[in-house]
Amino acid sequence: MNIRKRMAIGSALIALGWLSLPGFSSASDQVAAKKILQQNCVQCHRLEGKPDSRFNLKAPDLIWAGSKYQRPWLIRWLTGKEAPLYSKGYRWDLNQTPAKHPVVSESEANALADYFAAHNKDARVTVGAFDVTKLSRYEADFGAMAYKAHACLGCHTIEEDGKLIGGPQSTALHESGKRYDKDWLYRFALNPQDFVPHSGEFLADATDPQVRAVIGYLMTQGVKDFQYYEPWTSAEFDKASVSRGKVLYKEYCSQCHGLTGKGDGPAASGLEPKPAIHANIPFDQLPMEYLYNVINHGGPAVGKSSNMPYWNLTLGQQGVADVIAYLKATFKGAPESTAATSAASPAAAAAASVLPAKAAAIAAPIAAVAAAISSSGGGGQSDACIQPRKTVRAPDSFMAMKNPLPASAEVLQAGKELFQKTAKPAACAMCHGDKGDGKGMMGAALVPPPRNFTCNAMMKDIPDGQLFWIIKKGSPGTGMMSFSGLSDDKVWQLIHYIRSLAR
Repeated sequence: MNIRKRMAIGSALIALGWLSLPGFSSASDQVAAKKILQQNCVQCHRLEGKPDSRFNLKAPDLIWAGSKYQRPWLIRWLTGKEAPLYSKGYRWDLNQTPAKHPVVSESEANALADYFAAHNKDARVTVGAFDVTKLSRYEADFGAMAYKAHACLGCHTIEEDGKLIGGPQSTALHESGKRYDKDWLYRFALNPQDFVPHSGEFLADATDPQVRAVIGYLMTQGVKDFQYYEPWTSAEFDKASVSRGKVLYKEYCSQCHGLTGKGDGPAASGLEPKPAIHANIPFDQLPMEYLYNVINHGGPAVGKSSNMPYWNLTLGQQGVADVIAYLKATFKGAPESTAATSAASPAAAAAASVLPAKAAAIAAPIAAVAAAISSSGGGGQSDACIQPRKTVRAPDSFMAMKNPLPASAEVLQAGKELFQKTAKPAACAMCHGDKGDGKGMMGAALVPPPRNFTCNAMMKDIPDGQLFWIIKKGSPGTGMMSFSGLSDDKVWQLIHYIRSLAR
């Protein structure tokens, strides 16, 4: 049979209603769909009316179902291929056993989806209001924090590190990225009580950027291999200018980092931690995600000091691109000798500069003898590797913590992967070095320098709980950022690996 003849027969079959196509419903299908709704669905769901409290309803409203759901999910739900949305039941005040939802055939599900699309649209929803293709990983991570900050976790479950967390009292959201229409979900989040009184009160207090971040985060839930937008691939970066970046660096960045990037700008004397020494950083080797986030979104975006402003509103995307181009073209990192000098303890250097000559003459041989005694046991480093710090002591509840994970090969490998590559907001090796000796590509730029984890004389006296607290909270007055987004298990994996570096 030739192609033209097959097409003609196929067209005839469709016209006669003998073939069922997704998204296509005849008038008879619409009548059948309405009949199903009237005989079954309206016993629990409302198809029209004004928003009302859950405590006056039997099931979620379908008033705006044509705008609310993604069609593939809706078909799966109606044909019984999706898990219950309310694990404790919609009316948990009456019964905490989830109701079994009626199941329809594939063709009936398609007819119902078409009926909703034709008759149950939400006029309040602006199509295209939320562009999920422009969602960056940073924005999704920020959305995850905002989601928790606005108490959403208290009622809704989400997936985090392969586990379901959150209160199962309301709609499960761990598959929300496959279920909801992005524009409807955004409009819902602007004021949930426009849809369901007694719902989402705290999210209604969020700013629009926070709402967008939360919705972006929810649109990643349940979506395997979500494709995040990378802002540094935008057209502004294709047009980046080193000369424009040089001007912006002088006007803004040099106030703290100095005209030549030596961290000696006029504001630096009053800042703790001290501004990064750009002259010692090989910017062309830094991950673009990190570099973009710290400049565009500010220090807190990568766990750094809030003294580093967010420049996106001041410079715009083109300005950020220009500054990054200038940094990459200008600063290539410190020579080995400079890096080694920078890695020396600033506290020790300061003490030496004010120590009277006579006292220094006495102290030097004593220190040499102490180092010799310490190293005479063989194998380990001497106490000379200890870096003076004024680190805040963790609360007692943390100090009492012990690593609950076994120091197995699997745990150590997971910790190594985090340390070397995957920890966010930045891999530990960027500052602490691949060997953990504090000589990472950014190490020479930090004052004080990063911890030398290979120094057993220092590491053996730091309790597990102190390390856990510092990794989670960061260390004020240093370049140590907060890794609050890491799960507890991942922090403990890191701690096992960090301890394995000491010798």
